[in-house]
Amino acid sequence: MPPWGALETDECKPRFGWKHDRRISDAELATLEAWNENGTPEGDPKDAVPALDPTKGADLDRVDLTLQPQKPYMTSGENDQMICFVLDPKLTKDVYVNASKLTPTNLKVAHHAAIFVDQAGDSLALANQDGYYECFGTPGINSAELLTPWVPGAGPSVSPPNAGNLVHAGSKLVLQMHYHPAGTTADPDQTKLELQFNTEVPEYRALFLPVGNPQPVPNGDGLQPGPNDTNGIEFMIPAGASGHTETTKRTVGAKIAGQPTSEMKIYSTMSHMHYVGVDEMLSIHRPSPQGGEPADECLLQTPKWDFNWQQTYIYDTPIADLPTLREGDVIPVRCTYDNTLKNPFLKKALLEQKLSAPQDVNYGETTLDEMCVGVLSVFIKN
Repeated sequence: MPPWGALETDECKPRFGWKHDRRISDAELATLEAWNENGTPEGDPKDAVPALDPTKGADLDRVDLTLQPQKPYMTSGENDQMICFVLDPKLTKDVYVNASKLTPTNLKVAHHAAIFVDQAGDSLALANQDGYYECFGTPGINSAELLTPWVPGAGPSVSPPNAGNLVHAGSKLVLQMHYHPAGTTADPDQTKLELQFNTEVPEYRALFLPVGNPQPVPNGDGLQPGPNDTNGIEFMIPAGASGHTETTKRTVGAKIAGQPTSEMKIYSTMSHMHYVGVDEMLSIHRPSPQGGEPADECLLQTPKWDFNWQQTYIYDTPIADLPTLREGDVIPVRCTYDNTLKNPFLKKALLEQKLSAPQDVNYGETTLDEMCVGVLSVFIKN
C-alpha cells in the first residue's frame, strides 16, 4: 500500500489531523488479521472493485482547460536535464485555479516538475520554435509565481471551493520538467496539465510559499551553520556521514506576490529532498503569538522519507482554524541525511551512476545532489 510520510514524533505533534490519511486504522488491521487467520478466503469476484491504473492517479472533479507541450520531448544521456515548456492558456480574463493536475507520460525519467505563472510573457523570448528552452535551476523569468508542483507519488493539487490561485489574463504558463535519463534514451514525454477554475472570485487567494534557500542571507535567513562546515556556512554532506543535518529558514516579509501578509492561513505543507535525505521537519516560530496559538509549532515531519512517495499534506480542519502565519514569523526547515551505503535509496542512485561508494554531496538539482525544501500553501483574504 502507498506509504504515509507525515508521522507524529516526540519532537513533532501537529495540532490537526490530515485529509486523505492513508494509514490503516486499528479496526482495518484487525479485519486483515482475522482474514489471514481464517486462511485468506476469497470473496465473491463480482464484488471486486475495478483495478486502478497506477499511471493515472486521481481525477479532478472537472477539467476546464488541458495543456501540453507542442511536441513530445525525448531525454537521453548521463546528465539530468531541466527543460521549460511554454504553455499558452489563451486567457482573455483573470481566472482563479481551484485545482490542478500534472501527469507525466514517462514516469521513468520524470524527477519532478513545476508550473510557473509568467504574467509578462518573458518566456516566449527564451523558447525555440518547438516551444521550449533549457532552464537548469530556475525558469529564468521575472516574477515567476509557482502555480503547482509535481513530485513522484503526488496527486492533484486541490483547494477548497472558496480558494484559488490567481492567473491574470494574457499570462503564459511555464512547465519546468526535471528529467533523469540515467544513461538511457527514454521514451518521449509529453506531460499533461489539467486545470479546474473557480466559478466566481473566491474568498481566499491561494499562494505557494517555498522555504529552502541554500545560501546564507544577510538578515540571518537562508542556510544556517551546519555540523560539518569547513569554509564558512556551506551546504555539504560528507561521504560516509550519517545523521548529518542542514537547516534553512525564511522570515515572512510584509508582502508575498504583492499581497499583504497581515494574516495567512496554512492550508497544506510538503517536504522535498533527494535520495540522501531520511528525515525533514518544518516548523513555525512566532515572535508575537496571538490568542491561544503556540509560539513554536511543528507543521510537518516526514521521518521515513521516501523520494518515490512524496505528496502534499492537507490539514483536516476548517480554514478559520488553520495555523496562522504573519509578517515576522520564522519558518525553519531541518533536513537529516544518511550518506552511507546503509541508505538503500542512495545505494540505488549510486548504482545508476556506476559508482560504488558515497561521494561528498552539495546542494543542487541533479539526482546525486541534495535539497532541503519545504513548501507551504497559504490562503490570504481577497
